[in-house]
Amino acid sequence: MNDKTKRFFCNIGDWFKSIFTIQNGQEPKMLTFYKKPGTKSIISSVLCILAGVVVGFIVMLIIAAASPDISAADAFKGLGIILGGPFSSGTAKYVNMNFGDMIFYSGPLIMTGLSVAVAFKTGLFNIGAPGQYYMGTMGSLLVALSIPSKNGAESFFIWLFAIIVGMAFGALWGAIPGLFRAFFNVNEVIVCIMTNWISANIVTWVFSSMPQLVNTGMGKSGYLITTATTGNGTPKIGLDKIFSGSYIDIGIILAIVVAIVLVIILNKTTFGYELKACGNNRYASKYAGMNEKRNVVLSMVIAGALAGVGGALYYLNPGIEFQFLSAYGSLPDYGFNGIPVALLASSNPIGIIFTGIFLRYIAQGGNELTSAGYNRYIADIIIALIIYFAGFSKLFVDILSRRQKKLSAKVQLKIEQKAKTIDSKEEYVLEKDASETFAERKKEAVNETEDASPVNTDKKEVDPQ
Repeated sequence: MNDKTKRFFCNIGDWFKSIFTIQNGQEPKMLTFYKKPGTKSIISSVLCILAGVVVGFIVMLIIAAASPDISAADAFKGLGIILGGPFSSGTAKYVNMNFGDMIFYSGPLIMTGLSVAVAFKTGLFNIGAPGQYYMGTMGSLLVALSIPSKNGAESFFIWLFAIIVGMAFGALWGAIPGLFRAFFNVNEVIVCIMTNWISANIVTWVFSSMPQLVNTGMGKSGYLITTATTGNGTPKIGLDKIFSGSYIDIGIILAIVVAIVLVIILNKTTFGYELKACGNNRYASKYAGMNEKRNVVLSMVIAGALAGVGGALYYLNPGIEFQFLSAYGSLPDYGFNGIPVALLASSNPIGIIFTGIFLRYIAQGGNELTSAGYNRYIADIIIALIIYFAGFSKLFVDILSRRQKKLSAKVQLKIEQKAKTIDSKEEYVLEKDASETFAERKKEAVNETEDASPVNTDKKEVDPQ
């Protein structure tokens, strides 16, 4: 092995050592990574998920103990099915189909999660996402079901127009609590609850007065015709061939693109900075020259638009039917489930992509629980528990922050002690070198004196003559 290769492997070894140990007066790389807010948010989310899964498994064990038809082995089997998600479906055909469905259902959930996250960034609690979701659904379906199309290009533009209309409806509905909050200081939660139920009744009333959009076939009542009837459904761009038999379409791609755009807006633009500044301290942002009222309204408008797009993405799918007659008595789960999605991701748009997919992953596994003797709603219990523990995510972050500060203090103390040790050694070496140099110079001077020829100091008498 030549010297170059040895140096290469030595450098790799030093790098690995620097991950966990102090090198060159620098703290371990692992601690530097741990100090980042994103890292603590991820760890906090994982802890919430683990806590929900553990408590859910305990519930499954209790059910097994109380039921003569279910054993403890079934509880472990059921947990494996839930954690297996769509991969617990059995045959490859059904696994492929369920995986596609999971991706499809994740799209609207991601959008409502982004809706809640934008409001969180501005210090607002958008509990009105269900109502905005309904309004987006209504606006998009009014367009998509009222305009028949003849070809693919035409249907795409009609679908795109339907998405825009749904976004506009959601934005207008989100503006209501924003305006009340900004100009009248009315708590947005109260206004959002009111607008949720108002939207549910409006949707039922509007579609009830439009019998031409109602599906009367196959003995159904209270359902709208699907976008497959008019040919304006969400494009699938070949994804339905990959995941045969599933509902998958381009909705998930659109949701991911929106999340990336939000990251750029929030972190790379002045507008995003003002939104976050307003959320951190509304009054400080006002005195800094920012229009805090405008920011409050705009944040709720954006939140409403995102939730509206979520509703549009779901019901514009050719295979999904909207049961409008039951809307007045219930609110969509997707609107409320956006809250835990945002909490688990600490309102990070990229994190929301993964948390949205994960919650649908768990729910998809729950559909197969009957094979273990459990009701499919056990998965909903686990999801509910995860949602419950998501409320403690801020607590977990605070605990992790305190832990990180203690570790940082210990590491900093070690670095200072090591630096003092090195300084004292260097001072000792310098003093030693100085004393040795002085002794050597003295010795050299003595030697030079001893080696020199003796000088004749005797005076000669000068003959005066």
